[in-house]
Amino acid sequence: MPRTVTLFTGQWADLPLAELAPLAKEMGYDGLELACWGDHFDVDQAARSKKYCKDKWDLLSDNGLTCFSISNHLVGQAICDNIDERHKAIVPPDVWGDGKPEGVRRRAAKKMIKAAKACRNFMDLKPGRKKKDAFPAVVNGFTGSSIWHALYAFPPTDQAFLEKGFQDFAKRFIPILDEFDKFNVNFGLEVHPTEIAFDIATAARAIKAVKGHKRFGFNFDPSHLGYQGVDYVKFIRDFADRIYHVHMKDVWWGHGDGSVGVFGGHTDFGDARRYWDFRSLGHGDIAFEDIIVALNDINYKGPLSVEWEDIRMDRVHGGSEAAAFVKSVDFPPSDVAFDSAFDKENQ
Repeated sequence: MPRTVTLFTGQWADLPLAELAPLAKEMGYDGLELACWGDHFDVDQAARSKKYCKDKWDLLSDNGLTCFSISNHLVGQAICDNIDERHKAIVPPDVWGDGKPEGVRRRAAKKMIKAAKACRNFMDLKPGRKKKDAFPAVVNGFTGSSIWHALYAFPPTDQAFLEKGFQDFAKRFIPILDEFDKFNVNFGLEVHPTEIAFDIATAARAIKAVKGHKRFGFNFDPSHLGYQGVDYVKFIRDFADRIYHVHMKDVWWGHGDGSVGVFGGHTDFGDARRYWDFRSLGHGDIAFEDIIVALNDINYKGPLSVEWEDIRMDRVHGGSEAAAFVKSVDFPPSDVAFDSAFDKENQ
């Protein structure tokens, strides 16, 4: 069977979930990937209240929707980052606290651990669930990075400096991953500029830093790789056993006027000068059929979650179009060799 198509609710958090759920169904989605902001999924309430979790499932079920994952990107960003005033706008007040950087990072780590418990409580109440998850429970998110500012190597940046960043990530995330393991939940890093892993090389280095921890994997999103020039299909094949979740998101590149490069030129999304911009699915340069083939080859059976971002397009129009696009491009793998009928024994 083709995979379940879900909608990541992060970009729709201005809408109450009670309003978004029927809209998502109308747009053609089978389920939602619930963001841990807005009123979509409250980590604190889900961690302590089974009633809260059941009420969420009742709302989803009443609208014919399911769920496979929650997403805690905003809190995750503060775990390893060099904290500044921008973080205050995205993290909960109890994580920000007095704003002192190390305190913010530690409180963010505790909140991420709580997200694992919240996810476990929620998924345990999934309608139709038997003794185990049909698809492994996952919290998608970011890690932040203490060395992203050193992306360009001047002043000269040696490997010892960069290694300190990966060790800082390991020091902060190994205890988190150990707690995720206790709750039988995976962490899916969305490999992305500004994170500890932003391409294939840094993703491999991040795995090494956490000593190959089985709970550390990826929320695969081709859009953040394509415009960098990273082979996003190779990413799937290289990390076949760590693709814990998939975002379907499009991007185009090479469409600017030559005045802005891959670093963005301090321009806003939608600026016609930009070299790259996120696009609604099917309107960018990502080769989604190649992605589906690779996902079939690695036997990925989880959801395809649309992360819809396109500043040039009405989001309901784009969201509806994206759901239909994903369903049209996905296909099940073959269970028979196409040339097997040439063998007389099979005729």
